[in-house]
Amino acid sequence: MRGSAHQSRESPEGRAGRESCLVGLIGSGVGPSLSPALHQREADRHGLRYLYRTIDIDPLGLGPDGVGELVRAAARLGFDGLNITHPCKQTVIGHLDGLSEDAALLGAVNTVVFGEDGRAIGHNTDGSGFARSFARGLPDAPTGEIVLLGAGGAGAAVAHALLTVGADRLTLADTDPARAAGLAGTLATRFGATRVRTVQGGGLPAAVEVADGLVHATPTGMAAHPGLPLPAGLLRPGLWVAEVVYRPLVTPLLVAARAAGCRTLDGGGMAVFQAADAFRLFTGREPDAERMLTDLTDLLEFPAGG
Repeated sequence: MRGSAHQSRESPEGRAGRESCLVGLIGSGVGPSLSPALHQREADRHGLRYLYRTIDIDPLGLGPDGVGELVRAAARLGFDGLNITHPCKQTVIGHLDGLSEDAALLGAVNTVVFGEDGRAIGHNTDGSGFARSFARGLPDAPTGEIVLLGAGGAGAAVAHALLTVGADRLTLADTDPARAAGLAGTLATRFGATRVRTVQGGGLPAAVEVADGLVHATPTGMAAHPGLPLPAGLLRPGLWVAEVVYRPLVTPLLVAARAAGCRTLDGGGMAVFQAADAFRLFTGREPDAERMLTDLTDLLEFPAGG
């Protein structure tokens, strides 16, 4: 990290007087993202001149580490903030001047705010976004044993959210065992070693068999990453399944889960609630998340209207 500060000198409230805002989204395959339309629709209702640009690292020939170059360019070009998505939520940290408490705790950033002093401060709204979506969509779901697929940036935020809302034990599975072990160590320090464990591929069926719920936090199921993140035969009635992917809103995993008799939660709520929290950081204005949920439904039904 370029600096040691953990917060910007400019508070979100100090941004409320602004009449215009320039923001962007950095990540891989971000063209289909609905974040620009969600932000711009809410900004229109606040009377803000709001410009939201997507910055795809793929056509630029950049890997995850290339996010630093893009953050610096955005600062020079006068951007007010950036959203950061897969696969840059963790690599971006080394290119920022400071982190909010949540971002430092999670080790992942999905929102960068540029202060008037030029400092780039990282925040994370994924955790709060998932927690609000989970409480809204699966309010009475049992949380004794939960399996989480994916230990990257989104997975880290979801893991903290699940343990914070009271999950008894969380089992982490990731294609990179070292990444899963690293996240488990961080979680154990905060929540206790008995509440988190890891499994590799061979141990996943047994973990899912005794789980109350399954949360999927990898890109699998998106247009650029088709397929299922686990064998459909592992799904069963009595298991609830929550998805982080929202484009498509009904992923192959959710189709298989519903066919198996599972209660499900799509990724739309998390997408909206994290966007609302990011909008607040960028503008200092209070967004109407319920109104933004209606926007998401409209955008998914009529994409050209966004």
